[in-house]
Amino acid sequence: MPELPEVETTLRGIEPYLLNVRIDQVTVRQRQLRWPIPRNLRNQLEGETVLSLSRRGKYILIKTTAGTAIWHLGMSGSLRLVPPSKPFEQHDHVDWHLESGLILRYRDPRRFGSLHWTRKDPLAHTLLSGLGVEPLGDAFDANYLYALSRNRKAAVKNFIMNSRVVVGVGNIYANEALFEATIDPRRPAGRISLKRYEALVDAIQGVLSVAIRQGGTTLKDFVGGDGQPGYFSQQLKVYGRSGEACVTCGQPLTQIRLGQRASVFCKLCQN
Repeated sequence: MPELPEVETTLRGIEPYLLNVRIDQVTVRQRQLRWPIPRNLRNQLEGETVLSLSRRGKYILIKTTAGTAIWHLGMSGSLRLVPPSKPFEQHDHVDWHLESGLILRYRDPRRFGSLHWTRKDPLAHTLLSGLGVEPLGDAFDANYLYALSRNRKAAVKNFIMNSRVVVGVGNIYANEALFEATIDPRRPAGRISLKRYEALVDAIQGVLSVAIRQGGTTLKDFVGGDGQPGYFSQQLKVYGRSGEACVTCGQPLTQIRLGQRASVFCKLCQN
């Protein structure tokens, strides 16, 4: 599933081709995604110019002169720029035909992504209004996590993956950050000290920043906005390495289930 670095990579990949560009035509081949695509989307978008692109959590916001389109890539979705000569395939559900001649194409084999439209403040949209802070923003620090975690019995891994606490720290990057901070993912969030939260914040921000520079993590079929894969998977230290040697101590890594997600960690290094 595309996580924050993959979404940020997609945003950065498509932004130069959309900014200040007019949308000439919109083609919707499949409306039934996670939520139905609005029937009036063509009327809202055609002839409008893209004013800005931004990200909120795992959502891409494309602001036009008429309103804002809100994309979510779901489990297998991707946004790519393709030439008009490229024929659409079975899972290519939406095309935005740009005045430049390029097409912004949304592909989603599982159809678990979504495309929404609003004329109001997009941050007030029901999907965005309850989200927590951005992990790469100034509001995300150790004091914030420490204060919010007091008396919480939930495992710290589940705590940092809660989108109402902090957005975009998905399973891959939670595993990696907890390893870098030497914290056992099973420990109750309320029993983590302020000092250890300082290490965890540094680890989360460091892991996400490196992943963005590497273009995200290619797992299954993820590619960025330019159609290229991400390369952070080559640097994964624990995720997907159950039973392999810990890069720090050499002991076999352990895999358990936390919140229905695979958690891989080192029993010796993480405590």
